[in-house]
Amino acid sequence: MKKETGERRVFLPDFIQYLTTLGVTVTLEEGYGSRSGFTADDYIKGNPHVRIGTREEAFSQDVVLVLRSPSREEMELIPRGTILLSMLHYPTRPRRFAHIRNLGIRAISLDSIVDDNNIRLVENMKAVAWNGLEAGFDVLERDWPDLLRPDGKPIRVLVLGTGMVGKYAVDAATHLGNIERNNEHIQVDGPGAIALAVGRNVTSQPDLMKEIFKQVDMLVDASQRRDTSKPVVPNEWIACLPEHAVVVDLAVDPYILEANPPVVRGIEGIPQGDLNQYIFEPDDPQWDKTVPASVDSRNRRRTVTCYSWPGIHPEACMNHYALQLTPLMKALFSVGYDGLSPNGDFFERALYRATIDAWLPSQKKPVLDDEYEKD
Repeated sequence: MKKETGERRVFLPDFIQYLTTLGVTVTLEEGYGSRSGFTADDYIKGNPHVRIGTREEAFSQDVVLVLRSPSREEMELIPRGTILLSMLHYPTRPRRFAHIRNLGIRAISLDSIVDDNNIRLVENMKAVAWNGLEAGFDVLERDWPDLLRPDGKPIRVLVLGTGMVGKYAVDAATHLGNIERNNEHIQVDGPGAIALAVGRNVTSQPDLMKEIFKQVDMLVDASQRRDTSKPVVPNEWIACLPEHAVVVDLAVDPYILEANPPVVRGIEGIPQGDLNQYIFEPDDPQWDKTVPASVDSRNRRRTVTCYSWPGIHPEACMNHYALQLTPLMKALFSVGYDGLSPNGDFFERALYRATIDAWLPSQKKPVLDDEYEKD
């Protein structure tokens, strides 16, 4: 994935070896995994069904598997009819969706693979929450060594959203974002942290939210909005946070103002981070570079935000994904894309729901535009 230089996630050698047991030959781009310390020999292991090729060859195979979505230019390398498995984010990337359709790519969006109860099967929500909170507490610890508040009281964390990410965020918050750090905090008789989680019935009350904001040291956005054209937290509310407060963005939706309807971030006016930079001081010049001029960003607090929070610890992340993808890849290669059906077995049904063909009928016509959304 040629994203930011800090992106070091690759599918690990054992997973590549597993794929060959499904009766396929795997082509890896030359240098695959080298930034993570892996060599071609680590992947090949004497297996004739693992080969090294050019980037163009990798994108020209019958099936293309890559964690983060290819760029617009990379999409052009993928032949019509190819099966593409990637985190494509259909709901918030309408232009990407339209481009894939126009190219005739048979897409399966990894983030849309859900079971019969609408629970995602390819996700790393725990890493999103724990890695984000770890970064947030790292920033707060700059002011308070050992995370000891000057007044001796517990750190106060407000979590917006009580879904899967929100639940993990509460757990991470009460452990100071890191088990080792929490144990050390206990050893110095630290007061710990108190986490308060709220849902839509509270976030919809501006006056109440502003009062709560005045009392928190950390604001965590783990919300999943029904309407991505409106922020959960308008920028004016940020002024109610104490000056020392840290904003932790776990939702990481993009700014796509030209879409119809537009997509804005859950917390209005915060920057967009990545694995190269995910900590932003209020006077950071990147703030103005990543926040559109039409978006109100006058009120600022230290913010941690990263498009790919699981990538902070890449190998652990990819081990996690490999376990989730193993039965799905077996199902896909057993029946093929055209054989996926809402009446198939458990994993076939889940894969079918994530296909671009299954997703399309329930959606409005995607926005067509020359500009492509940034991951």
